[in-house]
Amino acid sequence: MKIKVFLLKDVEKVGCAKEILMVSRGLALNYLIPRNLVIQVTAANEAELKKRSKNIDERKKVIATQTSMLAEKIKSTTITLKKKIHDDGKLYGAVSPSDIKDLMAEKGISISKSQVNFGKSIKHTGTYDVVIKLSSRLQPQVKLKVVGEQK
Repeated sequence: MKIKVFLLKDVEKVGCAKEILMVSRGLALNYLIPRNLVIQVTAANEAELKKRSKNIDERKKVIATQTSMLAEKIKSTTITLKKKIHDDGKLYGAVSPSDIKDLMAEKGISISKSQVNFGKSIKHTGTYDVVIKLSSRLQPQVKLKVVGEQK
């Protein structure tokens, strides 16, 4: 059974703030309502909540535009990481999402570690494509050059 709710905050994999939608009763009663993320929509408060949700489409367009601009900026970015290496070109430690996050911050692009996605762990010098997951649809790749650090 589903119930109608009004989202007070953005909830990942559920929806955006100020949106009215149907969710399962269990999700609403066990997770969303106790954390003050939603208000249950009733006949009495539905008109008021619809007024509050009027600007949601405009907000979504602005966010989509900003995200696509960020994706273009990421695609055109190349970052270089200096790490200590063995004589055979292998790194002492694998490249971590924190390394990518810090290098992107130096370029003026703010991302979180959880958005960084490697195909497989990077343990050698060379050039790699690293996926930055901005949304389910937008996943631009940044060029990563791993070079040996001078001793």
